[in-house]
Amino acid sequence: MELVRKKILYLIVAITVACVIVNLPFETLDIASNDIQLTVTGKNALAVLAFAIIAWVTEIMPFAVTALLSLSLMVIAGCANLTDLIKDGFGNQVIVFFIGVMIIGAIINETSFVAKATNYIFRRYYNNPKILILIVLIAGMLLAGFVTEMAAAAMLLPFVTSIVKKANVQPLKDDFGKAMMIACGWGPVIGGISTPAGSGANPLTIGFLKDLANIKLSFVDWMVVGFPAALLMLPFAWLILIKSFDISSVTIAPDNEKTTTPTTKKDIVTGILFIITISLWIFEPLVHRLFPSLQYINMSFVALTISCLMFLPGVSFVSWHKIEKSINWGAIILIVSGLAIGSTIYKTGAAKWLAWVFFRHLDMLHPVVMVFVIILGVSIIKVLFSSNTVTGIIMVPLLIALSTTLGISTSLVAIPAGLTSSLSFILVTSTPTIVIPYTAGYFSIADMIKPGIYMTIISSVCVTISFLVFGSLFNIITW
Repeated sequence: MELVRKKILYLIVAITVACVIVNLPFETLDIASNDIQLTVTGKNALAVLAFAIIAWVTEIMPFAVTALLSLSLMVIAGCANLTDLIKDGFGNQVIVFFIGVMIIGAIINETSFVAKATNYIFRRYYNNPKILILIVLIAGMLLAGFVTEMAAAAMLLPFVTSIVKKANVQPLKDDFGKAMMIACGWGPVIGGISTPAGSGANPLTIGFLKDLANIKLSFVDWMVVGFPAALLMLPFAWLILIKSFDISSVTIAPDNEKTTTPTTKKDIVTGILFIITISLWIFEPLVHRLFPSLQYINMSFVALTISCLMFLPGVSFVSWHKIEKSINWGAIILIVSGLAIGSTIYKTGAAKWLAWVFFRHLDMLHPVVMVFVIILGVSIIKVLFSSNTVTGIIMVPLLIALSTTLGISTSLVAIPAGLTSSLSFILVTSTPTIVIPYTAGYFSIADMIKPGIYMTIISSVCVTISFLVFGSLFNIITW
């Protein structure tokens, strides 16, 4: 009964905040240029977003229900029509990718390969849970640089799930399970900035710089700045997780059984399909160059096709009914709705208005402070969106235009914004990469907020240092 009362109180708070935003005269404030004004529709969209964030954080309702309700509120508030919302959410191909990798991950988790890798690492490090968390972070970071951060999280999830099950972790109760699953998301998020292949926002930034500012940034140029930043963030992420959660009290019994898991032909075929999946993700640009007729091959197509091929007769060794139970359909609804909400915030102009409010005085700052403010500001704004690409679409072009207006170096403001577009540590709903381990059910949205705030500040410092030091050394920027 007490829990119900708390939820009712939180609901009243969420409604009150939304109503306050709707009734405040933001659109009349003289804080933006003539070209960037907050419209009534944009203000209403921000009000709905505020309601959704409060509802997600306080868990007033199931997360997926809150997300769907937010779509209804967007329609009622006149921010968008339902048809457009459905197109922006369900019509995004990242949903197909998300479903595909969840199916592939569930099938891989049933093979002997995961069991063998899990047994080896568990026996070697069972008495050191902190090292297990570090291993997950490192693996996620390295994988994300070459297979995209979402794919890396999906590949890691079966392994991490197997480890926490061996440790007899209770979902939502044990800190070890929370830290391991958050690491499963954080590692790929950190690695996502290391190369242009790490996140969809990265090539988007490169394209904007070339088209809008005539600045050419190569794969190596990006890696020179991004990879050191990822390396700098990694130890801090580990320290934050082991300090935020009571890992020292974890007692994991050794696995004394010398059982050997036999490898079947179906395991081998599944493994081959998995290798093909990773190879196509990594070498997608090469495939497009060598075979122009195969332009339709992208990460979503590969995930969809391979996940279906794994059910062919002679290949499949697990029933669809079992795999279906492993897929968190609520998480898919969360992402679909989040994409639609993020697109609406962008289309109504509310995103541009927020960006101008945050960054209009950049030219008054020292270059070092300016870069840090941009990185931290984009990290905070990123909380509002559930798409790295949407964040990149909003921030990078605006900062390129802003740099021209203010007479400051475009590279100095646009590249940091692009780098930071994929960094999400606070809210689960800010990126599908975090939603993937969240679907396992071992941590809540609230569990990630406090350590996420610490990590957001520290990551901003790390990216600033890497960008200014290595960008200057390799003549990528001048300041």
